[in-house]
Amino acid sequence: MTATLQALLGFIAWTLCLLVLMEAIRSWLVLSGAVPANGFTPDNANLSPFMQRLARAHANCLEGLPLFGGLMLVAVVAGRATVTDPLAWVLLGARIVQSLIHLVSTSPAAVTARFTAFAVQVAIAVWWVLGLSGV
Repeated sequence: MTATLQALLGFIAWTLCLLVLMEAIRSWLVLSGAVPANGFTPDNANLSPFMQRLARAHANCLEGLPLFGGLMLVAVVAGRATVTDPLAWVLLGARIVQSLIHLVSTSPAAVTARFTAFAVQVAIAVWWVLGLSGV
């Protein structure tokens, strides 16, 4: 398996990890009687700030997956993983860092760091588009 496919699997696994964490906490809230089973909003707005950040971090992964994952798949299907392999793990690392910062804080410094991690991903995606298109 190429580095690109491994990183794509990692991206999917990270997204799933955030979902499992969110659903485990939600299940506990229901089983403990703290929240009725039908008492959740998609953004967890009626729950703790952590749960709101967790929902947003998960949504960020879902929003990024078609773009970043799509580029990874295009590269592999086109036999051009040599374009994406060198930065595939960097992209995954930046995604995980972005999510972890999101979970920990919304302070101005944390938001700046989170944006920086996202900007790294966008720069890599632009680089990949240029490399895959032959520009």
